[in-house]
Amino acid sequence: MSAEIVPDTTGIEPVPGAAKPDPVLTVTDVRKSFGGVIAVDVERLEVQRGSITAMIGPNGAGKTTLFNVLTGFERANHGTWSFDGRPIHELSAHRVARLGMVRTFQLTRALARMSVLDNMRLAATGQRGERFWSALTRSRWQAQETEVTERARELLDRVDLADKADDYAGTLSGGQRKLLELARALMVDPQLVMLDEPTAGVNPVLVESLLGHITALRDEGRTVVFVEHDMDVVQTISDWVVVLAEGAVIAEGRHGDCIANPAVIDAYLGTRFAERERAASGDGRSGDPT
Repeated sequence: MSAEIVPDTTGIEPVPGAAKPDPVLTVTDVRKSFGGVIAVDVERLEVQRGSITAMIGPNGAGKTTLFNVLTGFERANHGTWSFDGRPIHELSAHRVARLGMVRTFQLTRALARMSVLDNMRLAATGQRGERFWSALTRSRWQAQETEVTERARELLDRVDLADKADDYAGTLSGGQRKLLELARALMVDPQLVMLDEPTAGVNPVLVESLLGHITALRDEGRTVVFVEHDMDVVQTISDWVVVLAEGAVIAEGRHGDCIANPAVIDAYLGTRFAERERAASGDGRSGDPT
């Protein structure tokens, strides 16, 4: 495995909409509403290439909806966004994925009655055997299917699921399904991986393994954006943190910048959490009697 790569964020100003030296994803004036309720209202957001960015905020802040909009699963009412310099705000989800921007879901979407290996193979793009006329002639797709299967097995081995390849996906534990989703996302060799609550419902042993796989993606030069509520996880692996509340970005910065931000404390963390964090870091005395 390559040495750990930690992007330098010291020159980035910790303010909402902060400009990044080399953004792979740029979001401008994106709004999404459901009836009279505004779910997303992001004026400006840039994601630094080759970094791990955590997206945090209270329930209902618009984090998952923003993921859905940016990856083409929902249509925005207004706004534009670009990936690697290319506008993608009018593209469907499968076209966004083909460009190298993929996402996983908060609730895993494995096909339970298919094998783990078949779930992986389905994620490969451009398969000639999926076309009607090509499918009739085995020689047209057999070599490619072999390559796809080899790639799938390599990725399952990477996430420690090689021994589960022939099992039904429905027999996997919650944590194993999260690993399967991550491996399946890598079948398209993406530049940007967006993970929606990757550690939710995962036992502590698998959480540690999952975090190792996420940091490995960054060390390979990929970009990761993940939604998370566990602040220990955020502190452990994130290079940058974006905070949403009521659909808008209210803060950005390194972990320490955000937990000390009064707007973040008021909207999400609470005073007691902030006091504990300051006490743990030695920056002040805790007023929390517990």
